[in-house]
Amino acid sequence: MGKIIKENIKTLAKESPGLYEMKQHKPWFEEECLGFSDQRKQAKMQWVQDPKQSNVDNLNNVRCEGSRHFRNKDKEYMNAKIEELATNSKIKNITDLYRGIIDFKKGYQPRSNILKDEKGDLLTNSYSILAK
Repeated sequence: MGKIIKENIKTLAKESPGLYEMKQHKPWFEEECLGFSDQRKQAKMQWVQDPKQSNVDNLNNVRCEGSRHFRNKDKEYMNAKIEELATNSKIKNITDLYRGIIDFKKGYQPRSNILKDEKGDLLTNSYSILAK
């Protein structure tokens, strides 16, 4: 019974006009990156539980490999975006060209959820905004 209600709420929420999908600010982050992130977490937990030198070395190696992987993925993504912009420029696709340039200039901008209540006070807590 509870699952049915939960599913109905989810489907109704998707149909409501106020719902939007959050943009992922790291589109290059994929399953392989999640694996490196999990390895890093496990190595850190192992080091916290048993701070031997071998665990410290393991943690440093995992961090180094993960950082290298993330850096390479980010570089590949940026090169692909630059190549896409160059292609848009060559084929005179001005709208997509300028849209891409604006995305590069602005970068990632986190969204702040702030709402005013009847008294004029600012609500920043997600639960109080949802209740409003």
